Amino acid sequence: MGIKEIRVYSVKLQYKEPFRIALGTSTESHNVIVQVITDFEIEGWGEASPSQRITGETPQTVMEALDKISPKLIGMCPLRIEHVVEIMDETVSGNPSAKAAIDMALHDILGKVAQRPLYRVIGGYRTKVLTDFTLGIKSPQEMAEAAVKAIEQGFRALKIKVGINPEEDVERVAMVRNSVGNKVALRIDANQGWTPEQAVNVLKKLERFDLEFVEQPVKANDLEGLAYVRKNSTIPIMADEAVHSPRDALKTVEAEAVDLINIKLMKCGGILNARKIAAIAEAAAVPCMIGCMGESGLGITAAVHLAAATKNIRYADLDSDLLLKDKLIEKGCAELEGSLRIPPNQPGIGIQKIFHGKLGKPIKVYR
Repeated sequence: MGIKEIRVYSVKLQYKEPFRIALGTSTESHNVIVQVITDFEIEGWGEASPSQRITGETPQTVMEALDKISPKLIGMCPLRIEHVVEIMDETVSGNPSAKAAIDMALHDILGKVAQRPLYRVIGGYRTKVLTDFTLGIKSPQEMAEAAVKAIEQGFRALKIKVGINPEEDVERVAMVRNSVGNKVALRIDANQGWTPEQAVNVLKKLERFDLEFVEQPVKANDLEGLAYVRKNSTIPIMADEAVHSPRDALKTVEAEAVDLINIKLMKCGGILNARKIAAIAEAAAVPCMIGCMGESGLGITAAVHLAAATKNIRYADLDSDLLLKDKLIEKGCAELEGSLRIPPNQPGIGIQKIFHGKLGKPIKVYR
């Protein structure tokens, strides 16, 4: 079996409302979709959701990276995923979401060749994944109201975006906790918004609200600051932007800077590297979460498979498709039942039908 053709599409997906975090505000997600077709006519689908703020990528840089990578993959066996990833890394540095799109499509093919859902092929640890629902930064009152709506829809865990103003952040968490009660799991994400000193002070004030953990309280490149916060906080510390690669995961563990690690396919370059990060973390007794950027149902469903497959991915923040007004996948997304995401039972990732009006025609075809 060999890769016969790679098609690249560009899609713009609007959010239901502006989504604000400490790093900025988004109104749309401009993603790149990849379709890998084999000479056995088995096809795989993947998605890149680039973030200039986090990975330094734009849709244009993704397409430029794919322009260099794709010709080298024609004729290669799609099941030799580790070798393909090596070729991609040798061809272009960085560009993790571009590589993730290819990696995802190859894993889709792997599952289809095995005639099994992907999560069963790569681990099969669980069949359902509990996800949180993310509350973007608004006024404390608005966030509390949004929290109540999410709980009414069946969510059992909420992620509260903070990191703009320490005093307001405390008020945000207090109002959300008071609004939803004590049985709902709460976690917060500062997206690098605090200094180490601010983080320690804020987290002391937040101790009474029974938070599961805090994500990336300080700058991504400040491992010393992250370790300082961990040492001085009773709330567990999770690295997000600080960990892009398996090597980064090892560094954070060695620095004793984390209690948990957030894995994102768009940060690490795909499912293969994500599994390596989870394994490194597991060896250090550090649990992981699987998160997302601005993926549609395609990328989210791939991440649900990974989470279902992997024992050490104990938490999930897989809700970006729920925040989007525009839908790309018509049939085959991971289902949502209350707070649970369920991977499709179809072979591979399980995508069965795409809204072709939204996908459009390929902007590049490689043969």
